[in-house]
Amino acid sequence: MSQSSKLNRLLVQGFGIFLGIGIAIWVLRGFGILTFLPGGIIMLFLLTAIVMVILSYVQKTWWRF
Repeated sequence: MSQSSKLNRLLVQGFGIFLGIGIAIWVLRGFGILTFLPGGIIMLFLLTAIVMVILSYVQKTWWRF
């Protein structure tokens, strides 16, 4: 497995993790369980997931190692 595909796999896994955590916090906050967490934390997780998927796409298409 090349270095490029390893990096791409890590970026996609990171995307899934951050997206999953963001959605879980959002749902739990909606149910009133995690009301002490500010909405900025949810946005931080979701924006991090979006950045990771963009980096994965850029790494796969533009950065040829």
